[in-house]
Amino acid sequence: MEELDIVIVGGGIAGLATSLALHRKGIKSTVLERSESVRSEGAAFGIQTNGWLALQQLGVADKLRLNSLPIHQIRDVMIEKGIKRRESVGPASHGEVRGVLRNDMVRALAHALPIGTLRLGSQIVSVKRDEATSFPILQLRNRQDIKAKVLIGCDGSNSIVSKFLELNPTKALGSRAVRGFTNYPNGHGFQQEFIRIKMDNVVSGRLPITHNLVFWFVVMLKCPQVSTNFKNQEDVARLTLASVCEFSEEWKEMVKKCDIDSIYTSRLRYRSPWEVMSSKFRRGTVTVAGDSMHLMGPFIGQGCSAALEDGVVLARCLWSKLGQDGMNNVSSRKQIQEAIDEYVRERRGRLVGLSTQTYLTGRLIEASSPATKLLVIVLLMILFRDHIGHTRYDCGPL
Repeated sequence: MEELDIVIVGGGIAGLATSLALHRKGIKSTVLERSESVRSEGAAFGIQTNGWLALQQLGVADKLRLNSLPIHQIRDVMIEKGIKRRESVGPASHGEVRGVLRNDMVRALAHALPIGTLRLGSQIVSVKRDEATSFPILQLRNRQDIKAKVLIGCDGSNSIVSKFLELNPTKALGSRAVRGFTNYPNGHGFQQEFIRIKMDNVVSGRLPITHNLVFWFVVMLKCPQVSTNFKNQEDVARLTLASVCEFSEEWKEMVKKCDIDSIYTSRLRYRSPWEVMSSKFRRGTVTVAGDSMHLMGPFIGQGCSAALEDGVVLARCLWSKLGQDGMNNVSSRKQIQEAIDEYVRERRGRLVGLSTQTYLTGRLIEASSPATKLLVIVLLMILFRDHIGHTRYDCGPL
C-alpha cells in the first residue's frame, strides 16, 4: 500500500488551486484526477474581485489577465411576451471583473505545480478508515490502495469523498444550462459588459473574453429531468438555437455560429444553504472543497471564485498548524483535525451567505407565481441590500 501525506481527489479548479496553495507554503500534495487529461469542460468563468484576490495569492493572476478583457458593467434585461419590461445597468463587481477560459485557468494552475504532483487516470472508487491509524484509505479503480494522512475531496457534485463524510447528495434544479463559445475573426464589436436576458422560460447571457471570442450560455428553465434531445453536440446546438428563436438576430447568429465542439450542457445542481450551514465537513483528517462542499447555481457567478478561496484558506490553516516542516512536524492527528476545523469555521460563514444569495436569486429567476417573486425580492432586499457585496470579500494572504 502506498502512503502519502496529503491527497487531493479531483484535478479541477478546486483541487489544483488547493494543491498550488499548499505548494506555495512549501507543503507537498498529490492530486488524483480520474481523466487521462486535465479536465476542460465548463467553457469559461466570470471572475470577480474576490476571485482575483485569490488568484493573486496563488501567483497566476497576471498570467490570466493577458487573455482576458476587463468587464465594465452588467446589464440585465427582462422581456415578457415580446415586450421589454425592465432593463438595469450597474457595476458587475466592487472592483475587477474578467471572463477567463476554464482551459486557461486549469493550465495556469497545473503548470505552476511541481512535476509529479498531478496523477492522471487515477479514479478512486471508495474511501474507508484504517482501523489501526484512523487515517483514510483510498481504493483506486486499478485496485491500488493509497493511505493518506490528509484527504481533501475536490471531486465535484457526485463526490465520493463527500459520501464518506456522509453529506447529503446535491439536489437538481429544474433547469439545464448550455454553454459555448463563438469566435469572430474580424472582431465582435460588443461592449465590454456582461449582458443577461430573461425571456419567458429562457435565460441567456453573453460575456466577451477577448475582442474576438465570446462566451455565452443559455439556461432552459423547467427543463424535463430526462431529455432525449441531448444525445450529441449537434442536437444540443439545434435545441439551443430553437430556445433563443425569439431573441435578436445578433443573438441567434451568435448561437448559430458557435464552435460546436465547445458546447457543454449540464443539469444545474446545488447544495442548499441550510446544509452548508449544518453539515459536518470534517471526518477524521478528511474534508472537502469546491463543488464537493458548496455546489451552487451560476446565478451570482461565485462558484469558481469560492473554490479558489477554499484552496487559499485551507492551505493557510494547514500551514498554521504544521509549520514549515509540513507533515514531518505532525506528532498526532489532532493538529491536522484542528487545522481542518479552523478551515471549516472560516469558510462556513462565507459560504452560507453565497449559497443563500445564489439560492434566492435562482428562485426569483425560476418563479412563475407573483407572490413567490415578491417574497423572494423582499428577502433579497433585506439580506443582500448590496447585491454585489459578495465581491468585496478578501480571503486573505497565504
